[in-house]
Amino acid sequence: MARGAWRENSKKVMKELLPQEQFDSFRARAAATAHPHELIIDLLRAIQAHHGWVPDAGVLLTAETLGVLPIEVEEVATFYDKIYRREVGLRVIHVCDSICCWSTGAEMIVEHLQQSLGIGLGETTADNVFTLLPTCCLGACGDAPAIMIGLTTYGRLTPEKIDEILGRERAAVTAGDSP
Repeated sequence: MARGAWRENSKKVMKELLPQEQFDSFRARAAATAHPHELIIDLLRAIQAHHGWVPDAGVLLTAETLGVLPIEVEEVATFYDKIYRREVGLRVIHVCDSICCWSTGAEMIVEHLQQSLGIGLGETTADNVFTLLPTCCLGACGDAPAIMIGLTTYGRLTPEKIDEILGRERAAVTAGDSP
């Protein structure tokens, strides 16, 4: 691909991944800091918030914007389980699988979610509303078993409580509420 065509394609991809104002803000912040690596997670989260997940182009955009190597961005993106490197549903359900949650019924919670949603761990519902993912800890040990959807943690779960949560989340998606 010719250099000019690559630049045009790069600009198009950037607009799909991040609004120009946010891009400019991150570029200015990167130029003003001695350690632009500190901005990797913030920029990846901004791309994910706008695009829904972080494709390879998002990793490259982050690296280029911050002046770091793409592998450094990839290392961060794949380390954190809340940065999605593949497409996910509109609502991602993180099921805590720590010892506290597991010993208080997380296995039953996972089974109920899988049965209710018709998917397994790591899968997305056919209507693209829910993705079900395990996570190592939500820090809600006192309220175990727990799940997190978006930035909301739900604890002391029962099958009935899960059904209510899923109903509210599905209704929010239908109403057009963002996560």
